[in-house]
Amino acid sequence: MRSAKLYRYRLPMDSGVILRDEKLSERVGFIVEMTENGKTGRGEVAPLIKFNEESTEQAGVQVQQQLALWCNGGEIDYNSLYPSVAFGLSAAEFERSGDFPAEGNYFAAPLGYGDPDALIERLQTLPGKKVAKIKVGLYEPIRDGLLVNLLLESIPELSLRLDVNRVWNLEQAMAFGRKIQPSYRQRIAYVEEPCAEPSDSIVFAIETGIAVAWDETLQQSLDNPDFRLEELTGVKALIIKPTMIGSVERCRYLVEKAKSLGMQPVISSGIESSLGLCQLARLAKLWLPDEVPGLDTIGLYQQQLEVSWPGCDLPVVGLETQELIWSA
Repeated sequence: MRSAKLYRYRLPMDSGVILRDEKLSERVGFIVEMTENGKTGRGEVAPLIKFNEESTEQAGVQVQQQLALWCNGGEIDYNSLYPSVAFGLSAAEFERSGDFPAEGNYFAAPLGYGDPDALIERLQTLPGKKVAKIKVGLYEPIRDGLLVNLLLESIPELSLRLDVNRVWNLEQAMAFGRKIQPSYRQRIAYVEEPCAEPSDSIVFAIETGIAVAWDETLQQSLDNPDFRLEELTGVKALIIKPTMIGSVERCRYLVEKAKSLGMQPVISSGIESSLGLCQLARLAKLWLPDEVPGLDTIGLYQQQLEVSWPGCDLPVVGLETQELIWSA
């Protein structure tokens, strides 16, 4: 006997959250709850505006159709679904089947932005392995380069992951690179998508010796049914954001394939709620126990949903406070 519920959640965001020049004041998404033979699993379907191609409305229609199919005894074809829908439904199935580990990798690389002095103070107090993620590309490349250089100079054991989101051309990327002392460049773990053109990102890596990671390039490549991950070699890391990639199984395959090709896979957030974020931490623990995931986004919210991220003191609202839009 199968049954399911579909909730739509609305969570207020921190007032300063800007995504590609658009303010995100509220996060809207769905939580699916799938039950069979007394065992229940949950998953989050939450396409991110300007990052996922599918809208929240499109995802909501599709997930409801798939839940109805599943409740009537049908099987879900994850390869035919929007990435956010495929991930949420497969995560619920994964949890229902007991495949999620009990523990998660909750030591996420902290996301840094804002005042340099405050940032240095925060990073200096990091316990254990000092790995942080810094958003760059919001200001002039030379300013960003000076800031990154200052951080690496001030904290000798610090390793940085930098996220640009393709806002630079090659000239701007090189201007940034020239501001980084050559002796510090190996402590930049990688720069995610420095240039609008992937070929320019490769040139930047070759010319500066600063490693590059694929994020959007991976997502776009997956739209091609004939895509092979070998075509994206030449970079150090692969950023895997399951909400934008697809099913749990597809993400697992990419993790294993990346490792076999000598690339560093990193499980990263698509700004999911605390419920979805904790599931990503559990997948990171299962697949990449020694890798620091990129999941430090709960601080962008004003509330948590159903499940609390360890160490976070934001208030938690229950799933029952959200809108139940479908059940069977």
